[in-house]
Amino acid sequence: MNKLFPSAAAALQGVVRDGQLLAVGGFGLCGIPETLIDALRDTGVKNLTVISNNAGVDGFGLGRLLETRQIKKMISSYVGENKEFERQFLAGELELEFTPQGTLAEKLRAGGAGIPAFFTKTGVGTIVAEGKELREFDGETYVMERALVPEVALVKAHVADKSGNLRFRLTARNFNPAAAMAGKICIVEVEHLVDVGELLPDDVHLPGIYVHRIVVNPHPEKRIEKRTLSEKAG
Repeated sequence: MNKLFPSAAAALQGVVRDGQLLAVGGFGLCGIPETLIDALRDTGVKNLTVISNNAGVDGFGLGRLLETRQIKKMISSYVGENKEFERQFLAGELELEFTPQGTLAEKLRAGGAGIPAFFTKTGVGTIVAEGKELREFDGETYVMERALVPEVALVKAHVADKSGNLRFRLTARNFNPAAAMAGKICIVEVEHLVDVGELLPDDVHLPGIYVHRIVVNPHPEKRIEKRTLSEKAG
């Protein structure tokens, strides 16, 4: 089975449509599938619900989809770097489901593992638990959280072989493996493509069974969200 596609646009063709639930890997701007996000914008699909720890920044990453009003709802943990997000949310133009970061990771992991729900103490006694089932275990109260199973996952990896086995680079791994495993269809953007066998088994961070389509982007922008420099002494 050939998983390699000539472009991000080609990889999205026949997969994305209006009203979908999507997961997008990354943490801030680290490890985001930037070319796939741009190609998703260019499809014109709308009314999307997007699962992502962050919502990008103004003018980059998921921020570009917010500018074109293609996202109707975000399921996120942190959205503080995007003024357009703030404007849309405060104006009632964008829905938001705030989810504790560890819970969001577990909701994706559970979705990929075929676990429909789980119990956690995180959020008990707060608005996070409103409308959700509470249950007591060993004298402690837990809230039930449903797993997330997006129709499409867009992820970023550093290296893939032609079977889709992936290796991530350092902190760019973040939410990408969990998003990839949870998605019914996983499309991955990589910087390097190698032949099957070139990745040692112990170097494979995610097996190719989870990956359906591959796009090579050898020169991503990798924009830095906030550049902070220390002054030289003297």
